[in-house]
Amino acid sequence: MEQLRYPIGRYQFEGMNVSQQDKWIAEVEALPAQLRAALEGLDEEQLDTPYRTGGWTVRQVTHHLADAGMNCFTRFKLALTESNPTIKPFHEELWAETPDSLKASPELSLAVIDGLYARWSLLLRGMERSSFDREFYHPERGMQMKLSYFLGFVAWHGRHHVAHIVNLRERMDW
Repeated sequence: MEQLRYPIGRYQFEGMNVSQQDKWIAEVEALPAQLRAALEGLDEEQLDTPYRTGGWTVRQVTHHLADAGMNCFTRFKLALTESNPTIKPFHEELWAETPDSLKASPELSLAVIDGLYARWSLLLRGMERSSFDREFYHPERGMQMKLSYFLGFVAWHGRHHVAHIVNLRERMDW
């Protein structure tokens, strides 16, 4: 079950050097194309198949990536423009149950992801190295988060969810 839930393992942060920063930014830039490739050719029944028992459907995972992307991008912008802002957490499990997450075409979220990640990539590529030391406060986790930590998480998060879809396709021979 752990392998199905965390197909690339859990997120672990071991610091960020320049090479790691470039790698994570490249992974953020690559997400839209990787997600499109993972979804290519899936029909409605396949889109409504959970990636594991008790997990979200492929459709919900796709919409979650758009929802999470919008929230995470906002967290970056807040940390860059305010002094140690407290972010607003969102209840992703409840967002995944809203009517749009259950029924909307994945293409709607792909359009959001395409534009959002293009802007995010420009932001990340334009940031000074010292800007990745800026922080925000996460009230649910009760911790400060540096943007360096958060960049690594965002890169992991995209790979994590694309792996859910790709692994499901492999298991189901789609």
